[in-house]
Order: sequence, then structure tokens, then C-alpha cells
Amino acid sequence: MKLKLRIWRQKNAQSQGRFETYTAENVNPHMSFLEMLDVVNEDLLGKGIDPIAFDHDCREGICGACSLMINGEAHGPGRGVTACQLHMRVFKEGDEITVEPWRARPFPVVRDLVVDRSSFDRIIQAGGYISASTGGVPDANAIPIGKPFADKAMDAAACIGCGACVAACPNASAMLFVAAKVSHLALLPQGRIEAKPRVSAMIQSMDNEGFGNCTNHFECEAACPKEINADFIARMNREYLQTKICPEVS
Repeated sequence: MKLKLRIWRQKNAQSQGRFETYTAENVNPHMSFLEMLDVVNEDLLGKGIDPIAFDHDCREGICGACSLMINGEAHGPGRGVTACQLHMRVFKEGDEITVEPWRARPFPVVRDLVVDRSSFDRIIQAGGYISASTGGVPDANAIPIGKPFADKAMDAAACIGCGACVAACPNASAMLFVAAKVSHLALLPQGRIEAKPRVSAMIQSMDNEGFGNCTNHFECEAACPKEINADFIARMNREYLQTKICPEVS
């Protein structure tokens, strides 16, 4: 296939960015989107042009690094996939594809398609962990957990922190990300001990980072490559309200 690419190029955070047009030739339909960008970069290097900077790591849909807006959709047109899992067969000969970085103030552009998502790290540092002593692995395994709670916790824990929810949301809200991290701990007995200080600290950190609030557009759920349900946001809101209304009740 032969494709026309409109790629966002930006030298650094202080520079003025712009779209530049490139041609991708001899694209194999079985390539992943990132493999196609690799081929384009090889061609650019051969011409003495700086390659397109984009983030990637595992290329297996696990790490969440491949943060790309493709034709206005976070991770592209595929449902439940990251950009590295998106294959070129979803496009047609002669298609024009626009590729740009996440657009959110808390995710400043570092270079080209790479954004700084360390705001997510700071939210996790605020409370996304268990510090209370829970004993060794055999002790933890001895605690009976109902299957509905275990399943819900695993669903929330599937979040890879890619930021697609923020990029898709018109408010640049991080509430699906925070809700998933709060819920996967609070649903388990080991995490209930610190549930209240955790949800308060993480929501405060989210607000401090400048993320917007949820207004129920559900774009986050649609864009999430792990298809995490927006119901977790409602669960987080209930957890948060409990800390304000009944702070002394666990």
C-alpha cells in the first residue's frame, strides 16, 4: 500500500509544532502501525532527515507507551487495542493518516509524538500502593475473596496507564485512570485498610496536575485499549464521598 501521512513534528517543548507530510510506500498490510513508522523513519534517515520521535517499548499492548492520536482517535480506529497492536490492514490504498501526540496540558509534548506522562506517576506516588503490612504471600492467599470482587479488581488492574482516556476526553479528565487504580486496590481486603486516605490523596494529586473533571461523555471508556468500564468512576466517587461524609467510618 501507498499512504499519505500527516505527522506532527515539534523539536522540543518550547518550539512551535507543525504538521509535515510524508509518503509511506510499500506498506505491508500485516505491519503494525509502529512498524510502518519504523519503515518511514528508515527512509527519512536515508534522506538525511531527522526521524519521527515516538514512544514505544513492549509493542505487545502491555506497557502503554505507544501514545498516538491516529485520525483523531486515541490509539487509532481499532477497538480494545493499543497503537502497537493496530495493523495497517484497517487502512486502504491511498488513505491519508493524521498522527499527533496526546493533547492535554498535563501531558506536555517532549518531541514530535512523545509526551511527558509523569503526571500519572505522581498520582500513583500519592497513594496508588499498599503500605500496610499484609504478611507474606501464603498469608495473603489465605484470605478468602469473593469471585465478583476478585473479577472486578482484576478488571480495574488491567489499566496500563497509557493516557488514552485523557486524550479522548474533551475535558482531559484522568478520572478513569485514577478510578481504576483506586478500585483495584480498594476491592481487595489488603487495600481496604488505606482506602480513604488513598482516594483522597490520589484525587487531590489529579486535581493538582491540572486534569479536568468527568462530565459523562464516556469517551474514556470507548478509547481505553483495555476496555475498562466507566462504572469504576462512579465507584471512586462513592469512595471519595464516604471520606468526606463519614471520615471516621471505614
